Amino acid sequence: MSLIKQLWIAIAVITALALGGSLVVSTLSARHYLEQQLQVKNFDNATSLALSLSQMPKDPVTVELQVAAQFDAGHYRLIRLTSPSGEVVVEREFSGTLDGAPEWFSRLIPINARPGIAQVQDGWHQFGTLTLDSHKRYAYEALWDGTLQQLLWFVIGGALTGLIGTLIIKHITRPLGQVVEQAEAIGGRRFVTTPEPGTMEFRSVVRAMNTLSDRVRTMLAEESRRLEQLRRQTQHDDMTGLVNRGQFLNLIDSALARDDAHAAGILLIARFSDLAALNLRLGRETTDSLLRDIARHVGEFAAQHPDWEAGRMNGSDFALLAPGCEDPGDLALRVGQALHAALDARPEGHTVALPIAASAYAASESRSHLLARVDGALATAEQSGDRAIRVAERIDKSPPYDDLQAWRNALTSSIERDGVRLGRYPVRTSDGRLLHDEAPIRLMLNGAWQAAGYFLPWVARLGLMPRFDVAVVRAALQEISASGAQLGINLSPESLCDATFRGELFGLLQAAPQAAPKLWIELPEYGVVRHLGEFRALCVALRPLGCKLGIEHVGARFAHLAELHELGLDYIKIDAAVIRGIDTNAGNQSFLRGLCMIAHSLGLVTIAEGVSSDAEKRLLPDFGVDAMTGPAV
Repeated sequence: MSLIKQLWIAIAVITALALGGSLVVSTLSARHYLEQQLQVKNFDNATSLALSLSQMPKDPVTVELQVAAQFDAGHYRLIRLTSPSGEVVVEREFSGTLDGAPEWFSRLIPINARPGIAQVQDGWHQFGTLTLDSHKRYAYEALWDGTLQQLLWFVIGGALTGLIGTLIIKHITRPLGQVVEQAEAIGGRRFVTTPEPGTMEFRSVVRAMNTLSDRVRTMLAEESRRLEQLRRQTQHDDMTGLVNRGQFLNLIDSALARDDAHAAGILLIARFSDLAALNLRLGRETTDSLLRDIARHVGEFAAQHPDWEAGRMNGSDFALLAPGCEDPGDLALRVGQALHAALDARPEGHTVALPIAASAYAASESRSHLLARVDGALATAEQSGDRAIRVAERIDKSPPYDDLQAWRNALTSSIERDGVRLGRYPVRTSDGRLLHDEAPIRLMLNGAWQAAGYFLPWVARLGLMPRFDVAVVRAALQEISASGAQLGINLSPESLCDATFRGELFGLLQAAPQAAPKLWIELPEYGVVRHLGEFRALCVALRPLGCKLGIEHVGARFAHLAELHELGLDYIKIDAAVIRGIDTNAGNQSFLRGLCMIAHSLGLVTIAEGVSSDAEKRLLPDFGVDAMTGPAV
């Protein structure tokens, strides 16, 4: 019960007690006063009438007329004149009813005023005894009116007291709203701090909660820093700081298994020809400095895009993985110009050979085919010159549509005629229970249902991602309403920044209040890092609707999510590059264990992506993974 309701109840109880006590005391006091006044009136009027009768002739008619005149002139209940022998000489009595106080009130509070008694003389002899009793109707009426007035004032006073008290309580408890919001945020795994209010009691509570939030934030920051150090030690090359060969191969596998707008991309490799001879000619320190310089420039290319990765494949090969990039020739030319210029800026750089090769890749392509294609182009570049650049063309079917406009027409036509279907890939807990189904989009194109990796790169290129994401949300809600299944869908970072999409998303979810809590919505880690403000706003807006929110492909940039504790997430999906070969990779095992520990401290469910073997499936629960998905699941 709220404080305002408790205040009103307290005021009502106190008012009732005060009114009851005051009514009893004031009514009894008024009754006693009225009784005294009636008694005095009865005595005075009886004495006055007896004196008048004593001075008048005592014939029956005169006496009766005098008594009748007195009775008619005043408000009397009874005037009676009796002889010394007890016989009634004259009597006038009011036998009707008069309006005044309610009868129940008269019975509840009786007024007992003694009648006035006086002696009537006839000379020196007693003529009779006069009894006079005034009517109590006006006394009851005055007592009833006073009681009503007092009751009215008490009601008005209680209402005014309640209103003033409500305003005062609202002013005093205004900081309580912030305390409640902070408590709800902590309950929702968002460890925020609020300014301390002026009220001493509230200030103590807020200070304690702020201390808790600061401790959790500090703990998470320290664990994130430690985890990032561990990741760099196990996944990066010590000398150059780039991703090492084992992890880079995992990243390639993860990129080839993607089923989103960045399912296609480019792999580029730059090679120092004859590194052993270079070491002998320049010396180890100079060669190492040269390698670090080239690695820095390759890393700068990767840093310009949140989902690109730079790695060192071996002593002489530096690689760049560029998901979502479309033109391998342009990328190879830009990287070549930058690296060759960096070499030329060094005194010994003019004599260093650095050929470059690149090739585009597509979803579901095998890693061995991609590496063989790039290695072949790199061998050709080495034979063509010290600074040669070669692009390996993919041997693939010709695209079904010739240009962007044809792709646009085909995509929009398919989505407009409801050529949208959702796939189903289970996400299961370690004990085999179904957590939810991943539901990637499928589109009817060229007479067949195509996977997302087939057409989403073109959708992104044409700027249609928000429109397709709306179609996915609509299809998922319809399927949930029909089957009651828990479905997980992916949204793109482009949609996250689109105001029209956000409005349509909220409208669809609000229109399906029973289906919305069964919808799992996730965005890629690189998109969240890049658009953290928009993602936080999405979390705040969707939380009341009951949707479960998560981040997919979590791994290399987990430490960048410094404000993860404020987002109120429900789960994270750990990137397949971390999971691949986890049964034999001790470094990734330590990183995964620390990542799951931080996630669990925030109350997040951890899901492993791309589980491809039974060995991985058996070991993942030991590292803290709650659920998993992939070919082995």
